[in-house]
Amino acid sequence: MPKTASPAVPHSIQYRIAPVDLAAHLFRITLTITKPDAAGQIVWLPAWIPGSYLIREFARNVVAISAQDAKGKAVRVTKLDKQRWQAAPVKGELTFEYDVYAFDLSVRGAYLDEARGFFNGTSVFLAVAGQEDLPVSVEIAQPEGKQYKGWQIATTLPHDSDKPSRFGAYHAANYDALIDHPVEMGEFTRETFKACGVPHEIVIAGRHRADMKRLKRDLKQICEYQIKLFGEPAPFERYVFMTMVTGDGYGGLEHRSSTALMASRDDLPLAHETAVKPSYRQFLGLCSHEYFHSWNVKRIKPAAYAPYDLTRENYTRLLWAFEGITSYYDDLTLVRTGLITEQEYLDLVAQTLTGVERGAGRLKQNLEEASLDAWVKYYRQDENSPNVLVSYYTKGALAALCLDLTIRQQTSGAKSLDDVMRALWQRFGRDFYPQGQGVAEDKWERVASEVAGVDLKAFFDQALRSTDALPVAGLLTEFGVETQLRAPAASGDKGGWKEIGTPGNSLGARLAGEAGGVKLTHVLDGGAARAAGLSAGDVLVAWDGLRVTMANLDTLLGGYPVGSEVEVHAFRRDELIVRRLSIRTALADTWGLRPVGQDQARVAARKTWLE
Repeated sequence: MPKTASPAVPHSIQYRIAPVDLAAHLFRITLTITKPDAAGQIVWLPAWIPGSYLIREFARNVVAISAQDAKGKAVRVTKLDKQRWQAAPVKGELTFEYDVYAFDLSVRGAYLDEARGFFNGTSVFLAVAGQEDLPVSVEIAQPEGKQYKGWQIATTLPHDSDKPSRFGAYHAANYDALIDHPVEMGEFTRETFKACGVPHEIVIAGRHRADMKRLKRDLKQICEYQIKLFGEPAPFERYVFMTMVTGDGYGGLEHRSSTALMASRDDLPLAHETAVKPSYRQFLGLCSHEYFHSWNVKRIKPAAYAPYDLTRENYTRLLWAFEGITSYYDDLTLVRTGLITEQEYLDLVAQTLTGVERGAGRLKQNLEEASLDAWVKYYRQDENSPNVLVSYYTKGALAALCLDLTIRQQTSGAKSLDDVMRALWQRFGRDFYPQGQGVAEDKWERVASEVAGVDLKAFFDQALRSTDALPVAGLLTEFGVETQLRAPAASGDKGGWKEIGTPGNSLGARLAGEAGGVKLTHVLDGGAARAAGLSAGDVLVAWDGLRVTMANLDTLLGGYPVGSEVEVHAFRRDELIVRRLSIRTALADTWGLRPVGQDQARVAARKTWLE
């Protein structure tokens, strides 16, 4: 890949962003337009950020906006709607100045305080209507004050010098590129490594005690595996993992050559730890997921996103492929690189199966519908969501698993989902930025059948366009994996192989500890709580006259025979209610998986799949 050249001449669109009031969380941005629209230049701010499919109305954080001409004379600015402004006509250069409130501690927005700054371009950079395809320059200013002299920058936005970690001049090929390189600023830990010859950085903001050597070693394995999966060279000149650690953070958002992550500081590996603890495994899976997106969604992407329309919802039925398949490969990468064991991987698959099984939404919404409804259902979940929707992440990952095993089975191991992904990369992803061609809604399936050399229509009809159960158990059996569908051993049982006796009892609700009781966060279809007339938000305080807590609920629930009735007391809002609850047996909704070794052909097939 050719190196990004520094601009030879000043750009006609120039931004400057400066942290001006850190205690008030304000960035000040100036936007200078050399050749504004003679009829009055319109500028606009995106309503959403790619990768997070919810209208977020970033323009609501614009605190004040003004404009002036080349002579410094004020120019009238009129707000046209929720995200557009128009300046009065001027001759010559036009400059906007505006402040943005930045206090969104997430990977999707902008944040600023005395310890740290972070922004996505969608939150801070106004687009110049009609000139979105022009190259731009950006000056990122350091906050004033000696206490900020140690601040650095982390971003993959191209720098005008050979020192990209400094404040100063950056540039982008167009507005789409500008908003695809988040910026982290502050005093943080920075480590570097190379994967397949490509420089990578790990940046961690926030207090932590992470074993950076181990983190580098493990991420290097993930990165090199995925680069080689699609084929060298990597699609970027360098890559940055930028992570903000807090007490309980979690999340990630992909970009074309970086990812913004949030994690709990306890998720990171410590120097004295040798095993891969579950929380670190989860963090590695998150890194693997966002890195895989460098290929699958940032470059191989739906035609509906080529280009993005950032002013409104962009609908596609293909999110199962772009998020679900990525969710399949994130943990698959960990087992194929040896970072987790075969059994640990199967436990993760069992947990995914369990999560899908426990939601009645899987019986009401298929994967194509889930993809299309992301804007109004998945990203706007409420207390009834498990009953009405299915996740294109989790069920999509299971569909990807089934697709992979189906292709392997029907081609006697000659082809796999790996081959399909490489073909999509060659046809749509490798040259996406010069060509801009996305995958049409019906094209993905046709490519899969063509590459596999078998007709996969029946599989896709079942997996994507029906609510029928996926053929997971039958397929796994052919690859030497025994499956188990059982009742949960306790309320906190998320799945995994367990030998249990008689099924216990179930409340049929998702729970959370609450001062003075147990809160029902979700009441599930067909459960005892729903039949008793309890609702999400109710707080159980007494069970048959005894105080109920998260610690004793399983014991209380298990102390009564199925069919017996119990009087329960709960608060709904500030009103005490009394209900009669009929005890029900827990459903068989918990999966376990384990490898079996009697059939050598199946064992060999499993090894080929997982190694």
